[in-house]
Amino acid sequence: MRPTPLPTGVFGRLAAWSQRHRWGALLLWVLAVAVITVASQGVSSAYRNDFALPGTESQSASDLLERHGSAQAGGSVQIVFRDPDGLRDDRPAVEKTVVRVRELPRVADVSSPFADGSALSRDGTTGYATVVLDAASEDVPREDVVRIIDTARQQAGPGLTVALGGDAVRGAQQESGGAAEGAGLLAALVVLVLLFGSFVAAAIPLLTAVFAVGGAVGLIALASHVFTIADFTPPIMMLVGLGVGVDYALLIFYRFRRELVAGAAPQDATRAALDAAGRTVFCAGCTVIVALLGLIALGLGSLQGVALAVALTVLVTMAASLTLLPALLAFFGGRIRRTVRRRKPREEGRRWRQLASFVQRRPLPALLAAVAVLLAFSAPALGMRLGFADAGNDPVSSTSRQAYDLLAKGFGPGFNGPLIAVSRGGEGAAEGDGGAAVGGAGPAVGGAGPAHNGAGAAVGGAGAAQQLRAALSGAPGVAGVSPVLPSPDGAVSTVIVFPAGSPQDADTARLVHTLRADVLPPLAGRTGAEYLIGGPTAAAQDFADSVADRIPLFVALVVGLSTLLLMLVFRSLLIPLKAALLNLLSISAALGVITLVFQHGWFGVQPGPVEAFIPVMIFAIVFGLSMDYEVFLVARMHEEWERTGNHLHAVREGLAATGKVITAAAAIMIVVFGAFVLSPGRMLQQFGLGLAVAILLDAVVIRCLIVPAAMQLFGPRAWWLPGPLARLLPKVTLERPAPQ
Repeated sequence: MRPTPLPTGVFGRLAAWSQRHRWGALLLWVLAVAVITVASQGVSSAYRNDFALPGTESQSASDLLERHGSAQAGGSVQIVFRDPDGLRDDRPAVEKTVVRVRELPRVADVSSPFADGSALSRDGTTGYATVVLDAASEDVPREDVVRIIDTARQQAGPGLTVALGGDAVRGAQQESGGAAEGAGLLAALVVLVLLFGSFVAAAIPLLTAVFAVGGAVGLIALASHVFTIADFTPPIMMLVGLGVGVDYALLIFYRFRRELVAGAAPQDATRAALDAAGRTVFCAGCTVIVALLGLIALGLGSLQGVALAVALTVLVTMAASLTLLPALLAFFGGRIRRTVRRRKPREEGRRWRQLASFVQRRPLPALLAAVAVLLAFSAPALGMRLGFADAGNDPVSSTSRQAYDLLAKGFGPGFNGPLIAVSRGGEGAAEGDGGAAVGGAGPAVGGAGPAHNGAGAAVGGAGAAQQLRAALSGAPGVAGVSPVLPSPDGAVSTVIVFPAGSPQDADTARLVHTLRADVLPPLAGRTGAEYLIGGPTAAAQDFADSVADRIPLFVALVVGLSTLLLMLVFRSLLIPLKAALLNLLSISAALGVITLVFQHGWFGVQPGPVEAFIPVMIFAIVFGLSMDYEVFLVARMHEEWERTGNHLHAVREGLAATGKVITAAAAIMIVVFGAFVLSPGRMLQQFGLGLAVAILLDAVVIRCLIVPAAMQLFGPRAWWLPGPLARLLPKVTLERPAPQ
């Protein structure tokens, strides 16, 4: 048996400690996860959404309405009634519903459809009752909204359909990933068993990932009491945590198994694997965390909490791979060794060596063909439209979708996403209103009917408000407007604007921009009043515009920091630049696929905009994960280059040594991420599809074709670093020599 020298690096020493104290390390992890889980369940979670958009017009409008007590400032629910024979005969049941709902907690008021002629359709078959909540939709507990839904639907019967819509209702119906996590884990186990031919060997990376995700979920639930963390964060955490956890553990475990194949004892193999692949995992994990923390630069509160949560998840999975995994290998290393057939490492990776040789013989055609494929997938992303899907994308069986369809049929599609035009000051205005404060509600997409404020209120700027209504009613793309609705103190007035299209239509987004840029400024110049366009639909568009405007800064920050890190690791100028460009290509290709499927409605998917935060989240996570494979592959090439000085040999042997494990790790991530396409939520479907496609293209097209071709074309220049940079940057070694 070939003796393996004991490494002396920090990760080798960490592995040695975990081996010597295997029971202690395992018990520490079990105890930590148990305590965190019990504590998080004891205090529950405090997830909350913060969609505040400081400096945007919709935010200013929301703050102004809230400060003056306007009914349009709070959350609302619509109870929609429909009877094909007309609602007049159903009036007792409708009024009974209004009375019962008005008595429920968190309900400030309910307006009957028969108390307001505008709440009944022209044919009399459809009407709605507006339930005014005592807080913003996202601040009303889910159980209180469910109680409203159940109470209202009790009156449904033969001939009378009752459905409920609004942001609060959609939030109460939202489901988590369901069985997606379990399906992903099962598929990952199958891939690992096929890879290693042993259930024990396959279970170890999965067990490491499950421990890490379990601890991270509890930590984030506790952290939600201190930080603002969105309620859609947990499924994203589990999605990333499972994929990254298995990925990191597999990279280390594969190196451990390679050491066993070369004849090392399990104890020595564990230390050598941690000291080699452990360094790669640490570097890759840091890159993912840097990319995620780059989301903070966007300045969007709803994404900052998600970024911190996912970054913490990656940190915990990295810690589990470096401390828990060596302990598990100490327990099961002997059993795994008995399933390993000893052979020379040269015999490993024969097919990958042949692929590398093929690419090296024709590097330019391979490079051009692969890049052409990525560019073809990327092209649809140029027409990607950011926004938020409305209730028209909800499942047909959901009450929010039914309410959406009933309102669209009875009143027009724009009724589901009205705009709120706010008028303040101007001709005859009341005095004493200050500037708009910043903070408040966010871009939940849904519709609210015109809730009238108290009659007889002193109307400030009545003439300016009436001119606003006249200007809006004649604007292209406007289907109708409500009467002027003054606030209780008369300081501001609102006009509800009903677009001709649905909330997620591109025409509605253009209408928001047209009203703000072309219609209202000339009117404000004539009247001296201040006009604002707000409401949930306008706020959703402001959120999408804010993300789009800040993406360049975010991309530059993440790419710059990651390139600097790779330059430090590989002491090369071309390799980091190549990695950054290829990662951008794989991400743009994934966004192109998302655009085709979800925006253009491929494969029978309900068409709609791409969720506004999906591109930046996918960019942050995929850019970091792609660096995993880049570091793992190029580190082995670099190792061979330093050992032999033969560039052709280094490229070929690097792919031969890592091709199998990179493909297996990618396959696991693809099945874990792909399982979330089965989730009921559109956001998780887009997230899962985007990550799965990006990893597939990265592992198959980029790592197997483009990287070997580019490295072949670079030649020895791939390892060149300008003298001033070489003297400035410290030398960092990732890999120890591999067994020969």
